[in-house]
Amino acid sequence: MNNSIINPIQDSELIINERGRIYHLDLAPEHIATTIITVGSPDRVKEVSKFFDKITHKAQHREFITHTGVIGAKQISVISTGIGSGNIDIVLNELDALVNIDFKTRTIKDKKTILSIFRLGTCGALQKNIAVDSQIISSYGIGLDNLLHYYNHTNNPEESFILSEFQQHTNIGLKSISPYITEASISLRKHFGSEYIHALTATCPGFYAPQGRSLRIQPSLPNLLDALTTFNCKDTYIANFEMETSAIYGLGKLLGHKCLSISAALANRTNKTFSKNPDQAIDNMIKHALDIIVNIPNS
Repeated sequence: MNNSIINPIQDSELIINERGRIYHLDLAPEHIATTIITVGSPDRVKEVSKFFDKITHKAQHREFITHTGVIGAKQISVISTGIGSGNIDIVLNELDALVNIDFKTRTIKDKKTILSIFRLGTCGALQKNIAVDSQIISSYGIGLDNLLHYYNHTNNPEESFILSEFQQHTNIGLKSISPYITEASISLRKHFGSEYIHALTATCPGFYAPQGRSLRIQPSLPNLLDALTTFNCKDTYIANFEMETSAIYGLGKLLGHKCLSISAALANRTNKTFSKNPDQAIDNMIKHALDIIVNIPNS
């Protein structure tokens, strides 16, 4: 007997508003596609949806803006998450609820829907040879934000090996930070070729000290940039860091979805350089990614 039917998810745990929509995203199940693009900035949603042939639904609640539409025969939703892994916790769980929980009975569906989730974001490059405006595919996300430790999770042998090497190299674990790691969806990643840089990505819980910046407060990890930049495991290195990828990969894996993070490198932290035209770099990333995404078969 299905225990979820006997024990439906309670009102305080799954919050559905009076219009039948999930609490934070303000979306009903019919409002989203199974191909999802996430962007950090609410302003970037329209920069993606301007390439849609037609927009079929728009929603906005707080920092969460959603446009659902079509390109050719492909239905796509683009959703702004805001910045940081805390917001990713909301977005990934609520997207999953929209497709895998019956809102009328408040029970988990027997047949699960798999979402394909693509993050289109920006980042700071960590290697001298990565030019600003380069586009990076995150083969793995190394989380320095601790989010995934609130969920039961395990690593495969390859993930465990890379994580062990990373902890030994950086000694980050000595500062009450417990890194975690999750691999990208191989089935999505294979569609993105050598025109992208494929490497590890570190996800940080903030923009300043967590990314080695110092304004008026000295960071407790003054050698963080050097530790990340010099890490190498089986000829795999950390190409960049940002603030969402590991959370998307970790929660996506636990929920059974396919996730891939694509980033435009607006800065090179090692060379101390910044893009001369960041808007164009972002636009190029969006157009190139959409050209590939529309041709990927649905799950």
